Amino acid sequence: MTLMLLDSASLWYRAYYGMPDTLVNNQGEPVHAIRGFLDMSARLITQYKPNRLVACLDGDWRPSWRVDLFPEYKANRIDDEGLEEEEPETLTPQIPILLDLLEAMGIPLVGADDYEADDVIATYSVAEPGPTLIVTGDRDLFQLVDDKRKVKVVYLARGISNHDLVDIKWIADKYQIPGDRYALFAMIRGDASDGLPGIKGIGEKGAAVIANVFKSMDDVIKAAHNQDEKLPAPLRKKLLADSHYASIAQTLVHCALDVPIPQVELSVPKRALDLDRIYQLKEEHNLGASVDRFISALGW
Repeated sequence: MTLMLLDSASLWYRAYYGMPDTLVNNQGEPVHAIRGFLDMSARLITQYKPNRLVACLDGDWRPSWRVDLFPEYKANRIDDEGLEEEEPETLTPQIPILLDLLEAMGIPLVGADDYEADDVIATYSVAEPGPTLIVTGDRDLFQLVDDKRKVKVVYLARGISNHDLVDIKWIADKYQIPGDRYALFAMIRGDASDGLPGIKGIGEKGAAVIANVFKSMDDVIKAAHNQDEKLPAPLRKKLLADSHYASIAQTLVHCALDVPIPQVELSVPKRALDLDRIYQLKEEHNLGASVDRFISALGW
């Protein structure tokens, strides 16, 4: 009973920038993000044949509890006037149409106030039995990979045709660390895309050295304070100099595992919830083949 969790925003941004904006509806408005999302999802559903499917959404892309802890969290996406950077103006109108279409198909759309989609995905990954496939273009979710629970990431950084199926061995081979320590590695290395600096002066190589010796940030901090010889002196010095960030990094980087998600039916729907609405949106927005491919992937 495979569960597929779609990191929805990651998918529609990838579709928006990867598909030609010449794909338009009857009014000449772009629909390439919608069509790309449907096409990508259809290919993955066809390939992996999940029994359960959820489109996970951001309730808040800058949750207050992360921002209160670290005001710079994703601040690189805030403009000089303190306003969040706007979505591309031709993407914004496409999202409600896509969500309306998915809802009419009976695909559960799940988000939670003051949590990111990553947190929703993480909660499902520990609350639901596997196998679980997390579809995303973001490496943040590598921390959820768990061979015992059969949780893997369908990683789209290289595109749908060349995507990677990330398991513990893949992480170990890619970063030269124990595969179950990606979160610790990420805390130390940082992530510029989220405005997270990591430990000042320690890059990917230093983070890998630490992750190969220690299992958690608590262990690393303790080793730094105790002058543990397993922690090289230069790295120890940098950790102590940036001890405040080290103390909050776990909360910032770790996905929440206890999001209050609603109880919804996760099974792939056997029929459309609102077939008339699907055909209306299909016709109105010139979504023809993309809708057909998605419906075919669902086995209707």
